[in-house]
Amino acid sequence: KKEMKNISICFLLLVCVASPQANASQEARLREFILSRRSSSAFSAHVPAFRISRSLRAEYSGTDQSTLKAADKITALPGQPEGVGFNQYSGYVTVDEKNGRALFYYFVEATNDAATKPLLLWLNGGPGCSSLGYGAMIELGPFRINSDNKTLSRNENAWNNEANVLFLESPAGVGFSYSNTSADYNKSGDQRTADDAFVFFINWMERFPEYKGRAFYISGESYAGHYVPQLATVILNHNINNKSNIINLKAILVGNAYLDDNKNTKGQIDYLWSHGVISDEVWSNITRSCKFSPSDSNACSDAMASYDSGYISGYNIYAPVCINEPNGNYYPSSYVPGIDPCSNYYIHAYLNNPMSFALERCSSVHDADHKMASETRTAGVAIQVGGYVQQYTGGLVLVSVRGAGHQVPYFQPERALILVSSFLKGTLPPYVTEQ
Repeated sequence: KKEMKNISICFLLLVCVASPQANASQEARLREFILSRRSSSAFSAHVPAFRISRSLRAEYSGTDQSTLKAADKITALPGQPEGVGFNQYSGYVTVDEKNGRALFYYFVEATNDAATKPLLLWLNGGPGCSSLGYGAMIELGPFRINSDNKTLSRNENAWNNEANVLFLESPAGVGFSYSNTSADYNKSGDQRTADDAFVFFINWMERFPEYKGRAFYISGESYAGHYVPQLATVILNHNINNKSNIINLKAILVGNAYLDDNKNTKGQIDYLWSHGVISDEVWSNITRSCKFSPSDSNACSDAMASYDSGYISGYNIYAPVCINEPNGNYYPSSYVPGIDPCSNYYIHAYLNNPMSFALERCSSVHDADHKMASETRTAGVAIQVGGYVQQYTGGLVLVSVRGAGHQVPYFQPERALILVSSFLKGTLPPYVTEQ
């Protein structure tokens, strides 16, 4: 196994699906976002350089919040199974006193050796999707919601088997995070999202001082392809300017990253065509009419409409779907072990059981000069090929996960756990060996 000091891992988008689900999903939110930006004549497709302003740094001195930790401790979640031995916490951290803006978190300590395990931050994308309703409840959290909408069962592939996992609802307006200034909801851009997440983390560490100096990793998926590297950039700039208060950021991990409007769209169209989801005629019309740039004409929009107008979603063409009947009943179209496509409905019902308001799971790249350091190789789970690994110079590793969709920890939980375990250890995923 090869050791790596700095690792940046991306899950490669492998599969896509037609999904007639009624609830707003991370995939649907991302698609709405793409379409809205495609119709806009003015946008920047590249990730901007982030810097912390002098005035912003002055506000990040941190305050003593350790007394709030006990108040945030969760005795047990509703319907939680017996025998849970790890600590859980949830609460709010204020990121803007003047506007009354606060971000909600859910934190689960590792199932064992929490005092020595690293700290992993998880951010869902959308933009506008809940890290509690999605990441914690459907993907990598310690529990799964049962079909009765009331009880929980353990997730044997939870990422807190390998790390202390912090789920953050970001930006304000997503999930339980809020602002007392309504204008904030119309001003949530990448820059402020990164700044708020940084303020959150600085103050969260004051509440949990035992994690100061702990090995820290940032992870996420989908539009977190913006959130994760941008927050990492803010932290690195903070470390440059605060030598005595260093955040021990080790690496970042991004799954199915949405980085660039045009490159992502071009790759998705080619993928759908190569897998027989769209016809030769539609693909030819799109590639002939579109340059996949901000200057694309109305002819490109018309060509894309022939694909956009159907019930095709580019996120998992192989997984079963949830059939939603007019009478309100729902059931999976087929059975696949470990995947329940109707879990979206369970989550929505569970999170709203005791509430007086509705909580939705979702609220409304330039080319890098990395050269391959090694040939693509297979990565294995038991005797099966679980995916493929490409290692590049500069600490970049690209991992594709076989059989996964847009949410790798949901569609391939065991393979995702093996991947994150290797990531945290600074090693490549295990090789497939001859038997």
